[in-house]
Amino acid sequence: MKSHQVDVFLVPSEDAHQSEYIAECDQRRHWISGFTGSAGFAVVTMSTAALFTDGRYFLQASQQLDDNWTLMKQGLPGVPTWQEYLVKNISAGSRIGLDPKLICGADAHQISAQLKPIGSSLVPIQENLVDAAWGEERPKAPKDKIFVQPIQYSGKQKGQLFPFMERSIYSCLGKAVQDKLKELRDHIVEKKAYGTVVSALDEIAWLYNVRGSDIECNPVFFSYSVVTESEAILYIDLDKVTDEVKAHLDASQVTLRPYSEFFEALSEIKLKLGEKKLLVNNKTSLAVEVAVGEDNVIEERSFITDAKAIKTKEELDGMRACHIRDGAALVQYFAWLEQKLLANEKIDEVESSDRLEQFRAAQEHYVGLSFATISSTGPNGAIIHYKPEKETCKVIDPNAIYLCDSGGQYLDGTTDVTRTFHFGTPTAYEKRCFTRVLQGHIAIDQAVFPKGTTGYLLDPFARQYLWKDGLNFLHGTGHGVGSFLNVHEGPHGIGIRVSYNDTPLAAGMTVTDEPGYYEDGKFGIRIENVIIVKEADTPNNFGGRGYLGFEHVTIAPIGRNLIDVDLLSPSERKWVNDYHQECLAKLSPLIAHDELATAWLKKETLPI
Repeated sequence: MKSHQVDVFLVPSEDAHQSEYIAECDQRRHWISGFTGSAGFAVVTMSTAALFTDGRYFLQASQQLDDNWTLMKQGLPGVPTWQEYLVKNISAGSRIGLDPKLICGADAHQISAQLKPIGSSLVPIQENLVDAAWGEERPKAPKDKIFVQPIQYSGKQKGQLFPFMERSIYSCLGKAVQDKLKELRDHIVEKKAYGTVVSALDEIAWLYNVRGSDIECNPVFFSYSVVTESEAILYIDLDKVTDEVKAHLDASQVTLRPYSEFFEALSEIKLKLGEKKLLVNNKTSLAVEVAVGEDNVIEERSFITDAKAIKTKEELDGMRACHIRDGAALVQYFAWLEQKLLANEKIDEVESSDRLEQFRAAQEHYVGLSFATISSTGPNGAIIHYKPEKETCKVIDPNAIYLCDSGGQYLDGTTDVTRTFHFGTPTAYEKRCFTRVLQGHIAIDQAVFPKGTTGYLLDPFARQYLWKDGLNFLHGTGHGVGSFLNVHEGPHGIGIRVSYNDTPLAAGMTVTDEPGYYEDGKFGIRIENVIIVKEADTPNNFGGRGYLGFEHVTIAPIGRNLIDVDLLSPSERKWVNDYHQECLAKLSPLIAHDELATAWLKKETLPI
């Protein structure tokens, strides 16, 4: 670091240009620390190395970090955030180096303001120091071809008002690229801007109705885009563009340019701005602002993020359909797994997750996984984002709780579902914990609330029953889900952190319902469905605001033998029985050819 004249180097949790998953060539924090979790920020000095992460990853990080690293458990009393650490634990007057492409401009400005009083400063470095250390061993960037997302899966409906957001915009989901660009340009004109930079990969894929495979489990591709009143330019590795994609983009007058020319192009745009400015997402990387000039940008919450959050009828129908097929795969898997375990066969966590992927791959329109399957037995279930590895995974214990969190990418939608089972006889305590989680899950599923309500306000619905027993969980209750896009998407969610869950829920949004409970060294419990925000039919309409509720689209049985029926109210028992009858009715036709799965489904959907 001395050669670069910095005292500290920052390694963020993820590339601001990508998503929760990143390509192998960009897994810098993993390479330098060994920690594979999606959330973690590394601070490296000449004598120390600290890794900051949240409650989802405390146990995982403690197992993966070696003695060179200090684990900073964010959220616990007395533990600073990485920003506070830079101010309070790093010497005053330090030069803190970072790759400007890996941190958003808003975060960089905030920490710079905090560092200024102590004389320290952020120093953008063109060459990433981890890349320099990684050298020739660093994997190459992916080169897979991109492909057109057919309009039949995204719909053709007209724009609709986006209610209760910070501004009135029109949803252009499911429309042709020309229509999306027109509405984006209308927004540019409204803001009196020169144009906008689009850098989030899922936003680019959505805007141009194109998908790729550069990022594991996410159908996106490395690219940038600049849209002005008269031009739409897509910066991409041109070797990835097929004739079909080129014709598709040509029809919408989208110009293709090499990916490597993007930052040079920004420098040229800087000279053309005049009195106007460029719109940038408030999560756009600092590198964009450095190239075009901080005074030449207007930071805002992304217009595209808001627009794609509201799904069209066709997208919602696709989500319903793919979740039923996905549920059929899950039933086949759990039936297979139970049979093997009860026959005393040794099935490990990796073998089981591979078998689940095979059942999914047999379903219509399957493309791939939406995230790495969490197949976890006993104590491993307490590792919230556990990923089994063949060298270290456990054999599944039929006498312990088994947690499986998994999902698939289909041409007509994205799934994310967690089920918790016990293939033996659970203890009374395990059943009580499971039932408390189930009650919170049902409370969210059945919630009715006025329009304008945020996920932050709904979060206690999921925790109230756990709280009665003095229990809790350290992750959010729900996140947005893309339509054949990223399994995690915003701007909305359900959780305890205000800044991540302050977007009012609106009809047409998709979000997960996934409360849980975890005991380190013992077990983990989570029940997760994808739910759709819908209009609610209420007998009254106080204030004339209208009311919303949820529709669950995940269809897969919930572990009956883990339910303490005595804890459930009559209405909760009815919910369980009604849900299981829905599972039986919708899944039976898809698994009729599989006698084992059919028998298991009938058993697991019997009334409680």
